[in-house]
Amino acid sequence: MSRTIKVLLAEDQSMVREALAALLGLEEDIEVVAQVARGDEVLAAAREHDVDVALLDIEMPGATGIEAAARLHAELPDVKLVVLTTFGRPGHLRSAMEAGADAFLVKDAPAARLAEAIRTVLTGERVIDPTLAAAALAEGANPLSDREREVLRAAADGSTNAELAAALHLSRGTVRNYLSTAIQKLAVRNRAEAVRVARDKGWL
Repeated sequence: MSRTIKVLLAEDQSMVREALAALLGLEEDIEVVAQVARGDEVLAAAREHDVDVALLDIEMPGATGIEAAARLHAELPDVKLVVLTTFGRPGHLRSAMEAGADAFLVKDAPAARLAEAIRTVLTGERVIDPTLAAAALAEGANPLSDREREVLRAAADGSTNAELAAALHLSRGTVRNYLSTAIQKLAVRNRAEAVRVARDKGWL
């Protein structure tokens, strides 16, 4: 490719971010033009630097990489989205694809594969870690509704039903029903197990 590919790197761990930037900087046709540590800084940085590709870590303060991907996809649809994750969770893959991601890779993939993925998505193709793709197909779709996910996410810190109801502007009975349904769907015994299982599968 004759022109330089301008890349935005979003990763909250500075050591990982700097290492990725250094590795990509070795590629003649790739330049990391912006780095951010928060998900809610991604859109502004992408606009300011007119980037071609955004590399997004999933776990970031402010907004997750998947949330940032959805915003970028809606506001700057020409920017290609590469989601990176430490943990290969099938649910995260599905969520990333639904958010408009063009590639989904685990961080321990070789640097050469990441550089190649950046070039590939610019041709209009998708790049997905094959092991994760197989696991996502085997796992099936997320059985939880948006509201059930919201309530489970809020319950992760051990809040009582009354506290959840106040925080989410719902009645206690509604909160109890959402938690009960989520527990049944996940075939677990209590809300703590429901949170753990949903997180492990990448559904929260």
